[in-house]
Amino acid sequence: MNQTTPFRRDGHRPLLLDLFCCAGGAATGYRRAGFDVVGVDIRPRPNYPFTFHQGDALEYLAALIESGEIKRYAFVHSSPPCQAGCALTVGTNRSKGWGGTHVDLVPPTRELLDATGLPYVIEQPNGKAEIRKDVRLCGEMFSLGVLRHRNFELGRWSTTQPTHVPHRGRVRGWRHGKFFDGPYVAAYGSGGGKPSVPELQTAMGIDWTGIREELTEAIPPAFSQWLGTAFLAQTRMGVAA
Repeated sequence: MNQTTPFRRDGHRPLLLDLFCCAGGAATGYRRAGFDVVGVDIRPRPNYPFTFHQGDALEYLAALIESGEIKRYAFVHSSPPCQAGCALTVGTNRSKGWGGTHVDLVPPTRELLDATGLPYVIEQPNGKAEIRKDVRLCGEMFSLGVLRHRNFELGRWSTTQPTHVPHRGRVRGWRHGKFFDGPYVAAYGSGGGKPSVPELQTAMGIDWTGIREELTEAIPPAFSQWLGTAFLAQTRMGVAA
């Protein structure tokens, strides 16, 4: 880990930049871990619960680097759009002739994140996105009602991969004309026995937005709270040393 990462000694929280922030699933977890959070997304996000800037996330980050304002931040989280490589969309894209319609934003995101000199996270779902899977988290690790496997590339810091807890059953829904019951709901799409919005909110641990699209794109706050807590614990030890 980068031991020079700023940690506030004046009682204020360290500041985290949340790129491609959507409605704030990741942001809420980081807030609970101990950060103040600023989010950036190209779409208006009135449900985002913290300071929000609408605009292109990479342009915003580049401007912070150029101006030197990036030094205000202690950490950067990024969730570049995953449609180019997500395992849930690759097959559909091919079958419908949509392959190549999505741009892979991971490489330019990583290039800018490296230029910040700050510790960072790049988050992606399972699929073909080219990130290091330094940490892989699952809803069952946090007793959630979704599995929601997510991979995290950690830049300029590291932590230990937690044990992947065995699943208790299937994800509820229709598969190839047959309905399967199970302890988890499917946090994507809207057909095929998908959960209601209240069911999604409960399963994900998100109660500040009732928009299905925002819920299905979100990271459960428990994931980022775990990451943020691990990072801050290491940072505190580095400062104390």
